[in-house]
Amino acid sequence: MSNEIIAVLGAGSWGTALANVAAENGHDVRLWSHRASQVAEINETHRNTKYLGDNPLNEGVVGVADMQAAVQDADIVLSVVPTKATREVAKQLVAALKNLDQSITLMAATKGLEPGTYKRVSEMLAEEVPAKYLRGLGVISGPSHAEGVITHDPTLVTAVSTDLAVAEKVQHALSNQVFRVYTNTDMIGSEIGGALKNVIAIGAGALESLGYDANAKAALFTRGLAEISRLGQAFGANPITFMGLSGVGDLFATATSVHSRNYRAGVQLGEGKKLADIIEHMGMVIEGISTTKVAHELAQKKHVEMPITSAIYRVLYENQDVKEAIQTLMGRPVSQEGK
Repeated sequence: MSNEIIAVLGAGSWGTALANVAAENGHDVRLWSHRASQVAEINETHRNTKYLGDNPLNEGVVGVADMQAAVQDADIVLSVVPTKATREVAKQLVAALKNLDQSITLMAATKGLEPGTYKRVSEMLAEEVPAKYLRGLGVISGPSHAEGVITHDPTLVTAVSTDLAVAEKVQHALSNQVFRVYTNTDMIGSEIGGALKNVIAIGAGALESLGYDANAKAALFTRGLAEISRLGQAFGANPITFMGLSGVGDLFATATSVHSRNYRAGVQLGEGKKLADIIEHMGMVIEGISTTKVAHELAQKKHVEMPITSAIYRVLYENQDVKEAIQTLMGRPVSQEGK
C-alpha cells in the first residue's frame, strides 16, 4: 500500500474514525476542524473526547484548522461534515484548491439529502466544486458506526463512484484487516439508501421504547427497506444496491444500535419527549430528522407510496402520537407484497 496524503474535512465521530483508519494504514492524514480547541486536543492528547470518548487516535492523525493546509498536495479528500454544512465547507475547499492550483479525488461520507433542493450530497459537491479541481468524485457508504470502527469492530463499507477506478483508489487506500472496502458504481442507490435508513431508524427506536418485539421490528425493517428501494428506483437506482451494504446492511446497523443518533432520537420520541428537546440535548446532528421531511416531499413529487416515512413525518412535524401513527399504519388496506 503506497503512502498517500489524505485530508478529512469534519472532525465529528465518523470523520475522526475514517481519519484514524487512514492513519493506521500509514497515510499522511490531516483532520480538518473549524474548532481550534478540537484541533489542539487531537494534536496534544490524540483524543477527540466529545465524539469518541477516551479512545486513542493513531499519532498519524494531525488536526488542522486551516483548510488550505489540510488539503495541500492531498491525493484524496473525504468530506464528512453534516449535510447542512456541505456547501459552506465545499466553498472553503474550492478557495483553497484555487490558491493551490491542484485537483483532488473527492469522496463524500455524509448520509443525507438537502432540504429544498432534494440533492444528494455528491450532487451538492458537484455543484460547488468545479470539475477542473476534481480527479474523481464518489461516496463512502455502508454500515459503519464510528464507535465500532475506532475500536476495530470488523467493518464493511462501500466506496462508490460512477468511475470504478476512483472507487478502487479509495478501496485500496482504506482497506485493512478490520476495515474492508468494497466497490460499487451506483451512486444514486448508495446515497438514497444511506440517507433514508436514518428515517427508518427513528421508527425503530420508537418501537423499542414502546416495548414492541421482534415481529414489529421485522415488519418495520422489511417494509421500510421496500420504501427506500421504491424511491431509489424512481430516481434510477439499481434495486440490487438495496440488498447490499448501502441498503439492508446500513439499515440494520442504524436501526438496531444505541450508537445511532437517529435510533436514540426515536427512543426518546417513544418516551414522549419533545422533538426540540431531543435535538437540543443530542449534541450532534440527527440527519434523519431533516431527511424525513425531504423523503416525504420526494415521495409526493415522484408519486411513490411510502407510508412508514409519512407516518414518521407526521410524528416529527405534525405532533402525531407514535402509537396513533402505528395504528394508522396497521389499519391500512391490505395489499400484495411487492406492490
